[in-house]
Amino acid sequence: MKKATSSDGMNMSNTTEKKTDTQARIKELQTQVDDLKELVNTLLSVIVEEPDGVHTGSAPTSGHPLANTCM
Repeated sequence: MKKATSSDGMNMSNTTEKKTDTQARIKELQTQVDDLKELVNTLLSVIVEEPDGVHTGSAPTSGHPLANTCM
């Protein structure tokens, strides 16, 4: 019995393996992107929050203009 090959002589199994590898890599990259999004959100929260957790006016709060603020 003959194995199915494409016109360029590659086995179909090689193509299937490449697709599986590509899908696994895409899933791994998506996981990394999701982790980085979470990290960025956490860092932005820390940047905006004051060290003692009390709003003294030196850090911007929601609803107030950002005039005369420095980060």
